[in-house]
Amino acid sequence: MTPQESEEFVVNNEEAGVRLDKLLADRYAPHFSRTYFADLIEDELVLLNGKIPKKRLAPVEGDVIEIYFRVKELSDLKPENIPLDIVFEDEHLIIINKPAGFVVHPAPGNWSGTFVNALLYHCQVEKDGSVRPGIVHRLDKDTTGLLMGAKTLEAQKRLMNLFATRSIYKEYRAVTIGKPPEGRVETLIGRNPKNRQEMAVLLDKGKTAVTEVEVIKFSEPFALVKCAIETGRTHQIRVHLKHLKTPILGDPVYGSVSSNQKYKAERPLLHAYRLNFIHPFTNKLMDITAPLPEDFEKAFK
Repeated sequence: MTPQESEEFVVNNEEAGVRLDKLLADRYAPHFSRTYFADLIEDELVLLNGKIPKKRLAPVEGDVIEIYFRVKELSDLKPENIPLDIVFEDEHLIIINKPAGFVVHPAPGNWSGTFVNALLYHCQVEKDGSVRPGIVHRLDKDTTGLLMGAKTLEAQKRLMNLFATRSIYKEYRAVTIGKPPEGRVETLIGRNPKNRQEMAVLLDKGKTAVTEVEVIKFSEPFALVKCAIETGRTHQIRVHLKHLKTPILGDPVYGSVSSNQKYKAERPLLHAYRLNFIHPFTNKLMDITAPLPEDFEKAFK
């Protein structure tokens, strides 16, 4: 299955018992049709509890649905003139320094004001389809740092292949509560059985997740931590640092509520710091970094 822009959600009581393709069409109306989702299911781009379902299947409450959207369909969305902090750009790809609060992909509640809307405007999509920007990876809404977009379908295909084959080195910075042990963290990560909206380290199921942790500096009670990830599981760094009992400052899900309130941390202090890869068209080595945001500095002051 080709890696594409994906989204996961948990089936609620009102959606339970509804045929899968209709459930998805109702949830994402009017932006995507029932036929669109039927095609995604047929092409094995929709998973139900991690398995390939049939479109006639009716999910039950608590089921987890994962959708891999066809990014080319996003060209129907409205282009918006949103300022971008561009770190690198050529005719194939664009890399920005994403601010906190900037949503990457249109979804319920955020059909506008996203990175995709900004890309469509910035790239000035051509009617012949020669320019068709798309997403190749994602960052959480409140995670800052380097975010890459493709300008053409061919660029999107090649860049997604780099991510899928782990040919892109991805390095993050995080501010943790406490000093984590350094070294390789390798666990299984999957849906938290006690709360399906969250991810958790599991003992006997889930997907392998690998993070290399290094402490850059420590000033009680905080550490500035380097996290290099070999895999890209949902919330991987946040879950692993919680597992090490040194959660990210400001994390409302996996962090410490009392510490977040005490230090007035308004978002998880997680920053996509470096991307290192071979450019898929020029074959040149790309080593891109983004400076740490102000709230990282404030944490240590």
